[in-house]
Amino acid sequence: MKITFLGTSSGAPTRRRNVSATAIQPERGKAWILVDCGEATQHQLLRTALSPQKLAAILITHIHGDHCYGLPGLLASCQLNGRTDPLIIVGPPAVWEYLQAVIRITELRIEYPLIFETVDQSLSLEAAGFNIQAAPLSHRTECWGYRLEEARVALKLDIDRLRQDAIPSGPIYNRLQRGEDAVLEDGRLLCSQDYTHPSHKPRAAVISGDNDTPEALTELCLGVNLLVHEATYTEPVLERVGPEPQHTSAARVARFAQSEAIPSLILTHFSPRYVQKSRHVRDQGIDEIESEARLYYSGKLILAEDFASVQVNHDGSLSTVDTSKARPHIARSK
Repeated sequence: MKITFLGTSSGAPTRRRNVSATAIQPERGKAWILVDCGEATQHQLLRTALSPQKLAAILITHIHGDHCYGLPGLLASCQLNGRTDPLIIVGPPAVWEYLQAVIRITELRIEYPLIFETVDQSLSLEAAGFNIQAAPLSHRTECWGYRLEEARVALKLDIDRLRQDAIPSGPIYNRLQRGEDAVLEDGRLLCSQDYTHPSHKPRAAVISGDNDTPEALTELCLGVNLLVHEATYTEPVLERVGPEPQHTSAARVARFAQSEAIPSLILTHFSPRYVQKSRHVRDQGIDEIESEARLYYSGKLILAEDFASVQVNHDGSLSTVDTSKARPHIARSK
């Protein structure tokens, strides 16, 4: 389970950070999922190995522009490059209204099927190998957080039991490991579930939209390996800004993650006030966000950077991924 950050700034881009977009890839297969699609997300994709033609679903947290202005351009480019596969879009009703207005006014032609799913608490969707659920958040417009959990986990053979039952190795082992039942030459029926078990616990991550109350994610975060949440400000800055924007601080999300025993936390969606002073100096103020979070959270903590990737391992731990050798996807129009 791999997560790549395509945009980590809130409200507006900076020279180093684009606005919100996060890609999630399963362990197997080329299909992937995008959470939010801020302006210029398709430009960000050109610097990665992710193919828009393999995009299975786009999950939009809310209608604010820094989370959805990139949708029309990305959809149009998929059309220009010959996409024929359906594309699922999940989000509040306003997202579909926005898209329909842009399609109509700009005479945008989309010939591949667009399937819109209105997000609500009953959402139960499978896409790109993930089961997807949602929970409402606290923001100044309708906003949602999404949980992505592995839908299928590779099976591991119970070799000891196979040997005890005198089942010879060979093609039958392969069938059982694929989850298929098999019949021996002597007529015995072998049920896969009797001779296999999951190789690991299904991995799960929650990707949150804008949210001033991390506790709104309590139920969605049960048993997750990773929470990705906004930390737009530090607590002192948040107090000066006031409650109107309805964002959270590093301290508040860190306290929540600690209280829920979430093993890994990634902070993102940083205010553009944390600007880069020079090419070789980290964003000014970002260290303050990290320091504040570490006061309250003892797990694995990462501050997201554009194009950084992390992997949730089989044991649920988090590791960074070297993307320096990733091969960018070059779109070619027909």
